[in-house]
Amino acid sequence: MARARESLIDLDATPYYHCINRCIRRSYLCGDDTYSGNNFDHRRTWLVDRIKFLATVFSIDIAAYAIMSNHYHLVLKVNRDDALNLSNDEVIARWYQLYHGCILVDRYRSGEKLNAAYMFRINEIVDEWRTRLYDISWFMRNLNEFIARKANKEDNCTGKFWEGRFKSQALLDETAILSCMMYVDLNPIRAKMANSLLDSEFTSIQERIKQYQSFQKQCHYKNNKSNKKPEFKVLQQPRLLLDFGCSIDKNTIPFTLFDYLELADFSSRLIRPNKRGSVLKEAPNILSMLNIEVDSWFNTIKHFRRHYANFAGSQSSLRKCAHSHHHSWYKGSA
Repeated sequence: MARARESLIDLDATPYYHCINRCIRRSYLCGDDTYSGNNFDHRRTWLVDRIKFLATVFSIDIAAYAIMSNHYHLVLKVNRDDALNLSNDEVIARWYQLYHGCILVDRYRSGEKLNAAYMFRINEIVDEWRTRLYDISWFMRNLNEFIARKANKEDNCTGKFWEGRFKSQALLDETAILSCMMYVDLNPIRAKMANSLLDSEFTSIQERIKQYQSFQKQCHYKNNKSNKKPEFKVLQQPRLLLDFGCSIDKNTIPFTLFDYLELADFSSRLIRPNKRGSVLKEAPNILSMLNIEVDSWFNTIKHFRRHYANFAGSQSSLRKCAHSHHHSWYKGSA
């Protein structure tokens, strides 16, 4: 039985969510469509650009993404505190990037002096917009509707573009966040659309690797050019993606970038054991730290969506969340 969206997204339980949506048409969302003979690779760029734009408007960060042929994956982190700390003017400015607003707020923006009753109503409107700025449903609505309208215009047709509302999974603990992000980033390799992480087009892992390689080249060039003692430089991660950091910093993904890249490389070799240079090293330290066995990890990143339904995490995390929602249990086997 389907659950209401408000029961699936519980920010008190976790700010991290895995969202998926699939194209309904026989023709593919992106890539080569064998039925029509057309190529829609350019639509992947539409999605990536729109996702990143929305991340600047909403108080929702992008932890991972993968744009596939007929569907896409997002791992989102809702930053409710950021939205609650925005001033009314900041909320209005953000909302007006998406919508026309309303006449009363237009009068306020123009500098017109309004009485107390008008200002009270304006505050009510702004508070509603503020709530929407950390609402995943409104984020996904602005993403899906924009792409559907643009694709329909290109195809000169009308009707549905997506098979339905997006599906979501709440990621209840660090292990669920890590395994879900890895599941998303390894999608092209698992689908045999790419042979390596660097070849995985339109994924967050490719973007992070390219940024990391660029940083290493800059440091190597500057250190070789100067005879002075090498300077310590802070790694600049992709600007519109949520940074990796540590468990202490709530505004970052609770792992280091180096540990994640090491684990991604190890995991890609597990999935494609026959590819060139796929000699497996010892399991990364991060698996030992989280007390995860290699076989269990491989099974999880390969079949993440089969292991869980709308909530993902350890047995204790699933049980705790289920009890808080007055359920006896949630599906989960990993």
